[in-house]
Formats: sequence, structure tokens, C-alpha cells
Amino acid sequence: MIRPFKLSVSQKTLNEIYKKVKKYPWNNIENIHGWTHGTNYNYLKKISKYWCTKFNWKKQEDKINSFSNYVTNVNGVKIHFIKEKSSNPKSKPLLLLHGWPGSVVEFFKLIPRLAHPEKFGGKKEDGFDVIVPSLPGFGFSSSTKSPIGPRKMAKIINKFMTNNLKYKNYFAQGGDWGATISNWLAYDHGKNCKAIHINCLTMRHPRGPRTNKEKKWAIKFAKDQIMQDGYRTQQATKPQSLSYAMIDSPVGTAAWILEKFFSWSDLKKNNIESVYSKDLLLTNIMIYILSNSFNTSSWIYFGRREEGGRCFPKNFKKIKVPTAIAEFPKEMSKWPPKSYVNRIFNVARWTKMPRGGHFAALEEPGLLIKDIKSFFKKI
Repeated sequence: MIRPFKLSVSQKTLNEIYKKVKKYPWNNIENIHGWTHGTNYNYLKKISKYWCTKFNWKKQEDKINSFSNYVTNVNGVKIHFIKEKSSNPKSKPLLLLHGWPGSVVEFFKLIPRLAHPEKFGGKKEDGFDVIVPSLPGFGFSSSTKSPIGPRKMAKIINKFMTNNLKYKNYFAQGGDWGATISNWLAYDHGKNCKAIHINCLTMRHPRGPRTNKEKKWAIKFAKDQIMQDGYRTQQATKPQSLSYAMIDSPVGTAAWILEKFFSWSDLKKNNIESVYSKDLLLTNIMIYILSNSFNTSSWIYFGRREEGGRCFPKNFKKIKVPTAIAEFPKEMSKWPPKSYVNRIFNVARWTKMPRGGHFAALEEPGLLIKDIKSFFKKI
């Protein structure tokens, strides 16, 4: 059963959040300049002031509700999703998958342009049926009873597409966890998922690097990730302990999330607002706060560790479905040599982008849309 969904947050709930933001004890925090040690004090204080004086949640709520939102049940999990039916009578379903600390807002610029290209100077016959779910435990989807990883999430998403939405075949695109889930859709559910487009490599070949180039990449990757491993280790081992603090602190939640948008994006002069507006950043943060999903969204890290970590199974066989790689220069998870990637995927397209980082759909929607359309049109 599929039911319409409309977001409506009470003013009382909003006032409670703003009250906590206003009362944050800034004097108890040392003001260390820059972003080296984590989220910048001055910027966090600045955006927090904007948050409780100028930010208009109702305007953002209207934007979310301007799309066709629905909920449905899959294996006891409530899945929230946006679906935009294309004007193209022969349209194919395209699944867009977000990651952490993202949400469905990442794809707001992609949805109309991929579903209705004729409204943006394109051809109607290039349109897709665009489906954008909130991952289990994220946003307005409910969580499982205990942590699960991306492989089990892929199973839920495949059932959602084939059983609930009645699509026999579909395409998938994603970055971050969205890329990981796309990998598992292609590996476990290639009968239904006919091609994938990814802008991040999160999985590893179980037999490791072979060539000297691949080995050098693996060593450099490990070194580059040292300063990124703190949040990942915490969320993969003791996510519950972290959540007790975050659930009561909007500013703390903002700090935890903003640091990733700063660190993983292609910024100009280290200015986070050279890419993202305050309204966009706060809307994404508010989704975590309003849905009380900071805790359950972190479970996917714990679940992946239990599923075996980054590596595919030891008996791994190369993924057969056509795969497109969109390589953005400021992606924090640097791509390995093509020889390594070709042992995992059936690479049908590899595009080196001129700019952009980890949050490709938000940073460079035009580049991403063009690449998605070009790839899936051929498929």
C-alpha cells in the first residue's frame, strides 16, 4: 500500500529547537580559528544566529511538499520517498540514493530536470520516472529494529522498487552510501537493477590491490583517511553513546554534519557558502533533527562492519551490469587506478569532472545530470 505523505511540523516543535539553539553556551567552548580541529567556532555561531532569527523552515517545508511525497511499508519498515512520473510514455525508472549526512534534499535540482527534460531545453523522450527514497533509518523513513548495513538495505530497496512500485527493471544512481547500496543492487539484484551510475567508490575487491600503482593508491588512501576516521569509527562501534548528546543538541548535530560538508566539498577560499547556502545546510540538518534520525542514520556504519566492512565477499565475481563512474576532483574517497575498478565493475563510462566534490548532486547538479542522461540513454 502506498499513501501520500505531507510534512507538517508544528510551531511548538520549531520553537523548542530554536530555544535550544539560542541557549547554547558559547562561552564554554574554546574559539580555535579555522576548521582543522573540527567545525569552525565563528561559522557555527554565525549560522546558529541565522537559524533562530532568519531561517524560515516553513518555506523549506513547502519546498519539500511541492514534490509528490509518499510512504509505503517494506518488511515492516516505513519507506518515505519522492516519485516524479516522467512525461515520456516510454520512461525508465531511475532510483536516486543519498548517503550520510545527506537526505532527499540533495536531489531537488535533479528531480525535475531528469523527469521533465523538455521543460529545460531537452527532449521529452529522455525523461525518467525519478524515485528518491529516504534510506531506512534516515529522514522520514522508519528504522529497522536493530542496525543493518548497506547490503541488507539494498535488499529492502530492491523489494521497494519491484514489489511496492511494481518496476520489473530499473536504474540506480548514488554517492556515499547511495553508491554502496547501488553496488549491492548490481551485485545481488542484477536481475532487476540493470545499470548503475556512481560518483564515489566505497567498496573494495576482496583480493586487494595487485599492481604497484594500485598498491601505492591503497597506501595513500589509508593515510588520507586518518583524519576522517573519527566519526566513522564512532558510528561503526558505539553509535548509541553519541546519539544521547546529539538528540538534545541542535547545535551539536549541526556541528557534526557541517564539518563533513566543509571537508568533503570543492570550496572556494575555504568558504562553505561558496557552494551551499545557509538555508540549504540548515534544511538538511533540520531533517535529521525533526525526524529524530541522527541515531538510526548512523546505524548503517555499525551494520556495514557486521556485514564484513568495505570488501565484497571472498567468492566475489565481477559485477556484470553496466556501470558509469563520475569522478569528481574533490571527492574525499579518491578513486583507484582503472585497472582496480575494472576488476569490480563492468565499466561502460568513466567521466573525469572538471570540478566538484563528494556531494555531487548539490555541488554540480548540471554536470551530474548531463552524465546520468548520457549514460542511461545508451543503456
